[in-house]
Order: sequence, then structure tokens, then C-alpha cells
Amino acid sequence: MLESPLLQSGEQVTRETFWGISHVGEAVFYYLAAVTIIVFLYGVYQRFARYTRGSEDWFDRLDDLPGRITSAAKTVASNEKQFNRDLVGGVMHAFIFWGFMTLLIGTTIIAIDIDIFRNLTAIITGERQSFFVGDFYLSYSLVMDAMGLLFVAGVSIALWRRYVSRTDRLHGKHTSREDDFLVWSLFFLGVGGYVQEGLRLLGTASVEAGSLAITSYEEVSFVGHFVADVMFVGGMTPGMAEAAYPIMWWSHAILAFVFVASIPFMKPFHMISSFANIVVKDEKAGKRLPGVPAALDADSGAESVDSFSWKEMLDQDACTKCGRCSSVCPAKASGRDLDPRDVILDLKQYRESVDAGGETTDIIADGGQVIASESMESCMSCMACMDACPVEIEHLKHFTKLNRQLTDQGDIQPSLQEVFQNVMQKGNTFGNSQRTRGDWTEDVDVEVPDAREQEVDYLWYVGDYPSYDDRNKKIAHSLARIFDAADVSFGILFDDEKYDGNDIRRVGEEFLYVELAGHHVETFDECEFDTLVTTDPHSYNTFKNEYPEVDFEEFADDPMMPFDVEEPWNPDGDIDVYHWTQVVEELIEENALGLDGTELDYTVTYHDPCHLGRYNDEYEAPRSLIRATGVDLHEMPRNRDNSYCCGGGGGGLWIEQEEEEKPSEERLREALEDTDAGSAVEKFVVACPMCMTMYEDGRKTGDFEDDIEIVDIAELVVEAIDAGGVSASATDAGTPSAPADD
Repeated sequence: MLESPLLQSGEQVTRETFWGISHVGEAVFYYLAAVTIIVFLYGVYQRFARYTRGSEDWFDRLDDLPGRITSAAKTVASNEKQFNRDLVGGVMHAFIFWGFMTLLIGTTIIAIDIDIFRNLTAIITGERQSFFVGDFYLSYSLVMDAMGLLFVAGVSIALWRRYVSRTDRLHGKHTSREDDFLVWSLFFLGVGGYVQEGLRLLGTASVEAGSLAITSYEEVSFVGHFVADVMFVGGMTPGMAEAAYPIMWWSHAILAFVFVASIPFMKPFHMISSFANIVVKDEKAGKRLPGVPAALDADSGAESVDSFSWKEMLDQDACTKCGRCSSVCPAKASGRDLDPRDVILDLKQYRESVDAGGETTDIIADGGQVIASESMESCMSCMACMDACPVEIEHLKHFTKLNRQLTDQGDIQPSLQEVFQNVMQKGNTFGNSQRTRGDWTEDVDVEVPDAREQEVDYLWYVGDYPSYDDRNKKIAHSLARIFDAADVSFGILFDDEKYDGNDIRRVGEEFLYVELAGHHVETFDECEFDTLVTTDPHSYNTFKNEYPEVDFEEFADDPMMPFDVEEPWNPDGDIDVYHWTQVVEELIEENALGLDGTELDYTVTYHDPCHLGRYNDEYEAPRSLIRATGVDLHEMPRNRDNSYCCGGGGGGLWIEQEEEEKPSEERLREALEDTDAGSAVEKFVVACPMCMTMYEDGRKTGDFEDDIEIVDIAELVVEAIDAGGVSASATDAGTPSAPADD
């Protein structure tokens, strides 16, 4: 082995940590390190102190904290959400994350050895000892070089995507110099570490016969070894490297200090806030929404920055500007005035401005300075933004509060105001007489029982559109025939059924929603049934996830609430709530409908409804029913949790929009052009009455009437039953058990 300044004791395998740095330099380094840590801790303290001044969140997000931390650590460590819809982005982030963490751990190990272990051993044994030697040192050097290389590779991909290929979603109105600072500082920290290592290896090497001779065991530092070789070939001598090393060392150290000190004050803070945000996430975010206190002057949550909850502020700080939410937003893709990322960052920017003494204004208004009312009117409540977000930002909660503020201010479109009036006066969104709600049953050739008059197994909530809309009545007819053919015990509420309230809640009308919930709970309590089944996924979502959350007792003394309910409804899930596809899937599995999977011969594709899929993770039941009819099912490229919204949710059915292309038109184009079967697709299958309405409209406006037919799964199943010769009374399978919960 060659003689080298690296050898501290005979042939001991290690290196001098402060090689080439004077004792004065070491003292200055520790001083700057202390200042950096103080600035970092103070900045983090300021951030979290601001959260404590936020309003209380609506439920306990710190319950089972150890479990939450463990779950968050798994999510972050696996980078699982980073790979969602973006393989290259996932690989990039994994390289950066694990490379950064390895380098951070490596730096911490050296600090422990120098500042703790050596001093402790000196006190205990009278001799300073180090564990940074031998096999540990060799393993350390190898791992640091390998993971550092991945780190540089990941940052290089980030630079390429940001500045060369210019990935669209990475750029927007909030793109700033701090984005440049983050990515370039990481790049120079990673590359600078290797340059520093190369200088050290070259400066401690010898030259024999014109060749560079580096200490043999340092070959484990394969990247640093390569850099040293390149420098030597380029004309640098060991003496030049030794002279340049302190300059590089200090440059690297100062950049590291600046980066660490800046973390609480700039974009790098997301390394802390994002993890915290994942820890305190709501597993049911979006599918359930926080209520509003019963007081008439209750704060909507968006009146001022003082209304923001600590979680909402954490959401804002956790945003990394990655644009994943923007890239999947159907409203943005349609040319509507909405970018989910910008809404979150606009709120953050305004909050920080007010905190700094800036001027206050209405947070949301027509053409507002912070958020424009048009932006919230554009939202379809499809939750694609939340599903795509890698740091669990709860966009829909922010949007709903903004919509509530619009409603409180009276700044809503006349068409939406008309819907509110219809629901208040008639109990439905159409404004039709409530007495005619069950009239659709007169046109179906089976008996539809009244669940108010007899005990049933399945209480079927039909919904507004299947009750009043001519096209969607066919779905109600089909489902009634399916239940009758399977010989199940079912019934409906006729004129005691009102609108479920799911979407008017999402456009801001909270008190009307509570009134509807109270009416239905009161009605449910008067009926005898085992399972609540819905036609509409929107109804399914609100009955399953939101009705149990309503605090009826808080409204018990309110004369404006015409119901007598004080206890929570179904808080423990004793009453099963299902979408009809889940129930019928069980019926088919029990052969209650006599289908053998050969009845129909169509080429079809299926559209996942947002409220059944992304909201409630039900993807298999609808597909199982479609396949049971014998058709040839081809998936669209955007399917399951990546499904593209029809445009009808979040009030989209009722609000007039200016858009370049309707979401329904784009989706039908995708079905006919991007699906494997292409133009051979004959039927576009849906499982939601709102989807049916939007796609029938899109078929006309997009000029697809001669190309494809829109059908509901229930219509396919009935056609298969008829093709198989199963009549309404042909089966005697009896009443099946309720399906397992999804």
C-alpha cells in the first residue's frame, strides 16, 4: 500500500475529515454551522407557530400519532405517489430523495464520530478513538459514492425536465427564482461533493511513471476516483489539487449552510411540511366534508386569513408546485378558469401578504384579486387533483369553503340559485311536483313496492334524475326489473324521497344540505329495511360517508330545520349502504339472474364515475356486471382512479360554462380513438345518471350520434336477461345476502 497522508496510524484505513483545513478554519466552520442550525430552527419554529394561530380543524388529526407517522414514513420512503401517472418523475424523485437522505445520514455519522464519539472515548479511556475506520469506512465510502451518484442523476433529470424538455406542469404563474434555487443548489451540492472528493484523492496521491497512484482502498470511492483521474488527465497535479481543495471545501460548506438555513423560508420547506401533511391527512378527505356551525353568522371558513385552519395553512405550505393536480384537472383541460395548484398557492400568497402587513380584500369574488368566483364555478368536484397530489393536499376542502363563501355572499349564477330554490320548495333539482316523484313506476311492467308500508331488505333510493329525467327513467325501469327478476325484497320512498344533497353541498349550500339529510334520516328511521341501495354514485357517497358525520343535535333547536332528529345516523355503519352495482354483482354471483356470460355480443368501453371510483374505490363491481352480459369490454387509457370526469359533478350539470371542449366530448373522443378497439366500440357504458346526462349531451354537441351509443350497465343487464330468456318470475334463487363492503 502506498504511503499517504490518509493513513493516520500505520496502515489504518480511514481519512482525515478536515484535511487541508486549519484549526482556525475548523473553528469558523463550527461557528457557521451553529448559526445555520439556529436560523433553521428559528425558521421552523416561526412556521409552526403560525399554524397554532390558525383555526381549529374539524376533527382530530393527531389520533393514533405513532400509526400515522409510520404510515406517512412508508408513503414517503416508497415514493409510491410519485410514480402515479409519471414513471420518469417517480424515478427522479426516488433518486433525489434516497440520495439526499443517504448524504444527510452520512454527514450526521461523521458529526457523531468527530463531535461525540471521539470526545466520549477521550473522557472514558483517555484516548480519542474513532469508528470511522476499517470496514466501516470502506462501506461508508462505497454507499455514499453510489447513492450520491443516484442523487446527482435524479437532480439532472429534474433540470432536464424543467429547462430542456420544459414539462408543462412544472411551470405556472407561481414559478419563481426559489424553484431555480432549489434545483440548482441541490445539483451543485451533489456535483460539488464529488469535485471535493476528487481533489482530495488527487491531492493525497502520488505520481509514478507519469501515472496517478491513489491509495488502493480509496478505489471504493469509485466516482471520486474517476473525477480525480479526469482532473489528472486534464493537467492538474497533486500539488494543484491540494491548493484548490480548501477553496472547494469552503464553497461546498457555505452552499450547504445557505441551503439548510433557507429551508424554513423557501420552497425546500416542503421537505418538512409535506411529511407533516401526510401524517395528518384525512383518509376520507373529499368524500366527506366538514360541516358549518348552526349559527346564522357562522364563518364559512373563507372570510379572511384568520378563518384558515392550521391544516389548510399546512396544505398551502406543503405544495411543491409540481403541477400534478393541474395536469389531471378536467376543468383546466377544458379551458375553464381553474388551476388547482394556483388556487392553493394564491391562498398561500395572500395569507403571507396579510401576515406581512399587506392589504386585505375579499378572498373570493367575481373577478376577485385572490380567487375569482369563476374558478370555483369551474370545479367538478371529481377529486382528480387530490388523487394525483403526492403530499395529500385536500383541495376539495378548500374549494368547498370558497364555494360556501360565494353562497353566503350571494355571488352565484342564476341557474344555480334556481336549483337551490327548486330543492327548497319542491325537494328536487328539477322543480317538479314532489307528488310525481314515483310516477316513473307506472311505466315499468313490474311492481315497485312502497318501503313506507312494508318491511323490505333493500331500501332503494332512486334519485332525482332516474325519477324525473326521461332518459334516466330507463335506468330506473331497468333496475326495477333486475331486482324483480332476482326476486329480492325491495322498495322505494315515492314522494318522501328528496334530493340527496351531495352536489349542492359541494357548491356551498350547507344548510340546505343539512335540511335534506335530516329529512331523509327521519324517513329512514320510519322504515324497516336492512340495506340502503342507491342508483346514483353521488347519493351513495353522501349516504355512506357524510350523513353519519352530520351533527343533527346542533340544529335541534333551529326552527328553520323541519326535522326531529338529534342522534347521529348510522355512526357505526350498522346499516349497509351500497351502490346498486355492488348489490347486483352479488346477485349474479349467486346465479339469481341466470346469466352465463354469453348473452350479448357488443364491443364496449366503460367510464368510471368519479363518486364510485375515486371517491369510494369501487372499480370491480361495475366491470363484473358488464362482463357477465357477455360483451367485449375494452378499457380506455384513462380508467379506474385515472378516469376523466364527465363534467357533471360539483354543480356542473347546472352551471353554464365557457369551455374550449366539453369534458364529455373529450371522453367520447378518447373512447373511439384511443381505446384499443378504436371505432369498433359500439356502446359507451356508464354507471351514473349524471354521467348519462352529460354524455348524451356530449354525443350531440360533439357530433358522435352516429358513432356510439350511451347505455347504463343496468340496461345492458336487462338486455342480457331478456336475451337469456329469464323473465321477471323465472328465478327462484330467493333473497341473497348483502354484498361484502367494498
